[in-house]
Amino acid sequence: MPNITVDGIEYNTEDLSDNGKAQLASLQFLEVQMNKLQNEIAVFQTAKAAYTSALKVELEKIAD
Repeated sequence: MPNITVDGIEYNTEDLSDNGKAQLASLQFLEVQMNKLQNEIAVFQTAKAAYTSALKVELEKIAD
């Protein structure tokens, strides 16, 4: 019997209506998608930092 906790109250998911189960499935899907996006953002931030560092090296060359 899988359970879910909402606002500090534990519920048995088997007791949900079909609509409730559909809402839960949508929330679970969104959580997965949001985690994927957060991981992508972390990759983009790392790349941004690397490009910024490389640009600074190039800018130092022309500043001399």
